[in-house]
Amino acid sequence: MATLRLRKSLPLLALLMPALLMVGLLFVYPLLFSLAYAFRDESSGGWYLGNFTKAFALYGGDIWLTVVVTLLSTALVGVLAVAIAGYLTLGENSRAVAALRWIYRWPMFIPFVVAAQLMRTFLAKSGMLNNSLMSLGLLEPLNAMSLLDWRGVVVTFVWKQLPFAALLISGAMASMDRSLMESARGLGAGRLRILLEIVLPQVSATVWVSLILSFVTMLSALSVPMMIIAGSPTMLTVDMAWRVNSYGDYGVANALGFVSFAMSGLAAWFYLRQGLREGGQPT
Repeated sequence: MATLRLRKSLPLLALLMPALLMVGLLFVYPLLFSLAYAFRDESSGGWYLGNFTKAFALYGGDIWLTVVVTLLSTALVGVLAVAIAGYLTLGENSRAVAALRWIYRWPMFIPFVVAAQLMRTFLAKSGMLNNSLMSLGLLEPLNAMSLLDWRGVVVTFVWKQLPFAALLISGAMASMDRSLMESARGLGAGRLRILLEIVLPQVSATVWVSLILSFVTMLSALSVPMMIIAGSPTMLTVDMAWRVNSYGDYGVANALGFVSFAMSGLAAWFYLRQGLREGGQPT
């Protein structure tokens, strides 16, 4: 019986082997090598925690800034993506729905480095945002200020990742049975109540997937904080690049990478825990 099962699984293993080999060589092996290097003393060749001590001493503020900026951006992406997807699903103005469906996807096709450059000219003290507000009489020239700091990073992240999350969530909402929405609307429920109490619970798994993927994507972005934040504190990706390019200090850089990996792992654990709860399995 065991031999028969093995023979049946051989074609499947043969199909999966190239993909598994590629993942192992390009992702798993570099990850394990990096994690091991974070605990290694280059001078003695032994194992110690000095890289982490140095990383937290030098970049503790940057670690907290990375956590706050990424979580805030993820939360804003989630709220706005649900709002856009909800209007695309429940909106009654066909022209507004068509215009929104056409416009909201644009940032998806713009690379992060281009988005960062656009925001540099848009959020600068003499940029397009302040000039537009001043031309409308809503802002005095003396009160104009630059948003090229952590706030600019949040704006860029949200603008860039919002179409991706909205596209996933709107697709999940579009595949729902509309009879439930129509029944609730016939009973007098408003669009906001239908969205929050009927639609959103049924697409919560897709919402979590979009948020986790957005969180990891923003956590790994280098060009946005490097181009928008001029000084310190900054984000972990900039610190890792700085340690490698300026000092050749791979130990501290890998220690910071380990912290970033731990953040991503925590987000993945939270998603898996939520999925097991929704599936009714023990956690």
